[in-house]
Amino acid sequence: FSLKELHGIFPWLVESIFGSLDGIIVGWNLRCLQGRTNPNEYSVALDFLDPSGPMMKLVYKLQAEEYRYDFPVSYLPGPVKASIQEQVLPECSLYHNKVQFPSSGGLGLNLALNPFEYYMFYFAISLITQKNSPVTHHVSPSNSAYFILVDTYLKCFLPTEGSVLPPPSSNPGGAIPSPTPRSPAVPFSSYGMHHPSLLKRHIAHQPSVNADPASQEIWRSETLLQIFVEMWLHHYSLEMYQKMQSPHVKLEVLHYRLSISSKHHGSPAQSSYQALHAYQESFKPTEEHVLVVRLLVKHLHAFSNSLKPEPLSPSAHSHTASPLEEFKRVVIPRFVQEKLYIFLQHCFGHWPLDASFRAVLEMWLSYLQPWRYAPEKPPQSTEPLPRSVSEKWAAFIQENLLMYTKLFVGFLNRALRTDLVSPKNALMVFRVAKVFAQPNLAEMILKGEQLFLEPELVIPHRQHRLFMSPTLGGSFLSSRSPAVTDASFKVKSHVYSLEGQDFQYKQMFGAEVRNLVLKLAQLICQAQQTAKSISDHSAETMASQSFFSWFRFTPSEVNGSYTGNDLDEIGQDSIKKTDEYLEKALEYLCQIFKLSEAQLAQMMMKCGTAQDENGKKQLPDCIASENGLILTPLGRYQIINGLRRFELQYQGDPELQPIRSYENAALVRLLFRLSSGLNQRFADQMEVLCSRDDFVGRLCRYHLTNPQLIQKIRYSPVGRDRTSHSWGPRISLRFLASYRTLISLLMIYFLASWFYIGPVGCTFIILIGYFLYAVIMTFFFEGWKPHEH
Repeated sequence: FSLKELHGIFPWLVESIFGSLDGIIVGWNLRCLQGRTNPNEYSVALDFLDPSGPMMKLVYKLQAEEYRYDFPVSYLPGPVKASIQEQVLPECSLYHNKVQFPSSGGLGLNLALNPFEYYMFYFAISLITQKNSPVTHHVSPSNSAYFILVDTYLKCFLPTEGSVLPPPSSNPGGAIPSPTPRSPAVPFSSYGMHHPSLLKRHIAHQPSVNADPASQEIWRSETLLQIFVEMWLHHYSLEMYQKMQSPHVKLEVLHYRLSISSKHHGSPAQSSYQALHAYQESFKPTEEHVLVVRLLVKHLHAFSNSLKPEPLSPSAHSHTASPLEEFKRVVIPRFVQEKLYIFLQHCFGHWPLDASFRAVLEMWLSYLQPWRYAPEKPPQSTEPLPRSVSEKWAAFIQENLLMYTKLFVGFLNRALRTDLVSPKNALMVFRVAKVFAQPNLAEMILKGEQLFLEPELVIPHRQHRLFMSPTLGGSFLSSRSPAVTDASFKVKSHVYSLEGQDFQYKQMFGAEVRNLVLKLAQLICQAQQTAKSISDHSAETMASQSFFSWFRFTPSEVNGSYTGNDLDEIGQDSIKKTDEYLEKALEYLCQIFKLSEAQLAQMMMKCGTAQDENGKKQLPDCIASENGLILTPLGRYQIINGLRRFELQYQGDPELQPIRSYENAALVRLLFRLSSGLNQRFADQMEVLCSRDDFVGRLCRYHLTNPQLIQKIRYSPVGRDRTSHSWGPRISLRFLASYRTLISLLMIYFLASWFYIGPVGCTFIILIGYFLYAVIMTFFFEGWKPHEH
């Protein structure tokens, strides 16, 4: 094919592979393609899309001719799309000099992208657009072709060892040029200052462009990362997007709001910033999306940690540092930090309260621990002691303080609303507590908070803002800022750049957060007790199962209730794991926040983990009032999550209680009518018999009366204490409607038939046996009632 023909089919080929932007065309469905189920297609796709494969060779061949391809602005992330449509250029250099007016008769704005950008835009955005792909089997995201390709591209264009491999070129000695600047086709007002690219800055220091091939191709690394960050992380409300921009834009938006408030709503003059104020993107990341972002975070940590140590002479550094080394130095704070922080905040606030949050949690914890991806190996020791966090990471912790503190508070608020008896939820609390309990980490976070809370001296407002807006989303490709020795200034700049000047910081080790930790510790204690109770109950149930238990006709269903967790279905092993997770999590929390044993003992008393005199769990947390007990918010939480419950018992006429699942409804009604008829006809005679003081009276009382309940039973959170009523002598045949009784009788008749005993004789034997049993029980337990059906 000629270059013109390849140029014409390139957009079609890219869409055929990654699918259409509207999601209608699925393409190769790389997110569901796995080597285990489709080995041939899997290997072919990976080879074809490999950085040195045929597809990338085509990209580089078209790149040499400086072809451009239109990418619709309408499919960009919401905040960027709205700002470009309103002619406000984002800070990210990825969009600079690329926005084009539609051609005659065309609709909408487009980005004029070079082949490499066009290919990577489609590759990155397919993770977002292709959500409803048909799946006929279980797909593991980490084993999909898409996940493997992301990892391959990151290792190729952001290498931890060596330099970026130069692209294959058909011209010997020739080099693929970096994208040339284009004059803007649309007049834009821009956010903040535009910085020159790292490539241009580095080339300015190089005597010859061809002398350093890496300097020619460093733009691929920057472009790849910018596209991944923009497509995967740049999703949140535009109001939040505004807060991250330069002060003059916020001032213009404020002027617009003031002008609107002083005019009628029907004013024909519409400001271009109206969309910035009104837009709100609805974005729901998937678990696969979060796993890919975690892969990006882990690789960026490894990429950044592979930075070579700085020379002792600063002058030598400025002339010898390669562009890739410069890129490693600022890749996380300039490109990822801000957008990842907002992305995590969005997930913490909107993700469902279920076990799928584990993906978000692990992504967050991966970012918090860059030392896990450092090249040095931990010292080998015979004892598995936790590794202490080195002081060299103090700068990273201080410059990412909100990632540690504010998101930790967000996790506490989530944990307080989850069922900690569930093993998966208990594991998440354990994971967070274990990470923050690493030796020296809490002390460094506390040091960062102290630096932020130091009273600031005279800091010029604009200069402060310029420092704290280092174009995190755009190109870092400007001269490095001089080293700032004031650590307090760095921490303040980080916090104010992410949250604004009016942000009210909540200390992680302050009284308010400490109270949240104590509440969480209290819930952990309650969850431990609940898990233990469920385990004991399960053991007792297994021990007391009878021959008929497989029929599920146990009368314990009368007053039973659902415990609100999944431990009954999981088994004893998971119950033990839950207890281990919660015990270790509580231990770690005590280490982090210096909780004393006295505080824990007092908390255990408040939890009510001690059982009452009847061996039953205490009531949910309530306060007494004139109308009875009123649930507190903690009591509602305990009931919802099955931590405690009211012991409810039926207090009405036993003959009129609802029909149970182990009873035959027709027989219950028939036997009730028969019993009612007999009781109505022989009421006087039964009363006379039961009033006698001799043995006959005692035998009749044993059969015809219910024991009078003297104990008061508290059965409602708002009801008053009530006592049961005592009914007169009567016949109750309801126990014959029980499936268990009927099956027992059938089996007795069946066994009797083996001994040639007929139904009449068997019935007579049963009656005789029961009469003897009743006589014996009358002698020893006159007040005991055998059947309470």
